Amino acid sequence: MNKRIILTASFFGLSAVILGAFGAHGLEDKISEDHLKTWETAVDYQFYHTVALLFLATFSRAKNSFIKLAYASFTLGILLFSGSLYLLSTYSLTDFGKPAILGPITPIGGVCFIVGWLGLFIATIKSRG
Repeated sequence: MNKRIILTASFFGLSAVILGAFGAHGLEDKISEDHLKTWETAVDYQFYHTVALLFLATFSRAKNSFIKLAYASFTLGILLFSGSLYLLSTYSLTDFGKPAILGPITPIGGVCFIVGWLGLFIATIKSRG
């Protein structure tokens, strides 16, 4: 068990539930349908990668550098990918984070997710058992 990974996953899981509920109940009729779908995509990807982080915790005793890479990549991916989508979808309400600046951040977060899955793949190949 890796306490740091589980704490990170717990935080992201908790915040995904809160943000999902906020999107469904607090943003309805306040942002466009397209922006609401973008918000939902951010929540979905945050959840997917929260589960991936929990799975990484099962490898934590392996002391594998690829697990550390996956942990950092999934964490950064959630922050960049989902975070930028949250800001982009609510820009009309908050004027926070100009879409032209945030737009390029989303794919960087996506690349982080890809690197994280690749790290998990390689860590699995290198693990004993």
